[in-house]
Amino acid sequence: MAGGYARGISEPVYAEQTEMLMFLSDHIDWIKALHVIAVIAWMAGMLYLPRLFVYHSEAPVGSPQSELLKTWEHNLLRRIVNPAMVAVWIFGLTLAYVTGAYEDTWMRLKFLLVLAMSGLHGFFAASVKRFARDANTRSTRFWRIVNEVPFALVIFIVILVVVKPFE
Repeated sequence: MAGGYARGISEPVYAEQTEMLMFLSDHIDWIKALHVIAVIAWMAGMLYLPRLFVYHSEAPVGSPQSELLKTWEHNLLRRIVNPAMVAVWIFGLTLAYVTGAYEDTWMRLKFLLVLAMSGLHGFFAASVKRFARDANTRSTRFWRIVNEVPFALVIFIVILVVVKPFE
């Protein structure tokens, strides 16, 4: 970092920022590993939650099965899916910053797809609340179709990360 500038940024980087950037750079492999672990946990939940919605939409309101599914959906969202998404964003943004990848076209496209996945996450969180109130208005067929959306997004995200087109 010649002349107090980091990664080609035109503004001076203060000593504390430089130290933090160096620390993060020295631990980049750990950050990548934690990012991948968080992605796996998030995607496991994002693929399983709509499957639970399929089963829940088939269960009669007030039945023991419906009540059990409410508990499973709530616990999956609160204990796994939400924390994993937060970790994905923290580690992902850290990686983009430290590596400078945020300047690359593939990363900008990936960012848009992860933003779409986060929007879907929000839709699922709202759906958990609707099911908890016995207010689901969506069909089983709808949930079967929506169940495929996270996987489709992941396919494109992985291709962008591994192949890095437009580079």
